Amino acid sequence: MKECALIVGAGSGLSASLARLLAAEGMQLALAARNAGKLAELARETGAHAFACDATQREQVEKVFGEVQGRFGIPNLVVYNASYRTRGAFVDLDAAEVSKTLLVSAYAGFLVAQVAARRMLGRALGSAAQDSARHCAGAIFFTGASASVKGYPQSAPFAMGKFALRGLAQSMARELAPQGIHVAHFVIDGRIGREGDAQLHPDEIARNYLHVYRQAKSAWTWEMELRPSVERF
Repeated sequence: MKECALIVGAGSGLSASLARLLAAEGMQLALAARNAGKLAELARETGAHAFACDATQREQVEKVFGEVQGRFGIPNLVVYNASYRTRGAFVDLDAAEVSKTLLVSAYAGFLVAQVAARRMLGRALGSAAQDSARHCAGAIFFTGASASVKGYPQSAPFAMGKFALRGLAQSMARELAPQGIHVAHFVIDGRIGREGDAQLHPDEIARNYLHVYRQAKSAWTWEMELRPSVERF
């Protein structure tokens, strides 16, 4: 059976580059977003199936995983790529917008990861006899940002959400790696774009995701930090 990847929070940027690369690798693709209609062109291009999912709602997350498993089997790779931000002076921040930022950037990542991990661990129980050097129950990747490690002025909500997502990934990696699930967090430290070396090219970021996914169990990366050569540390 072909490998299957599910990208949650799919769109036109990094996730599109990742979808194209994974499709070229021969993987079955599932793309999930709050508005599945915006994924139609990318789905046609990559042969992916698009699903509507508000990842902040557990029942919708469970539904998508059930549909994906019914069509392709349990995903081998799940990428959480969704985020939301609100900006402004700290004393002027709208509490509802802050709550939404935390829900999308962190809590929804937890929901997606928990459902993915439960299904992957169930598959792992029947896989003990497979090649222990390379086989794993699955991989769960999180897309972070500069805000994962640096809290910028007028961006407190985004920093709160991305710090939380990074903490989730680190905790999961320590707990689940011994059980065969490769958890990795990617700090995308700079602007994503295609305009020269001052921006992080989404195709190059995607190649790094694939590299980490293909790692042997004896040398797993839990976090990768990527920045253009001109980005300040």
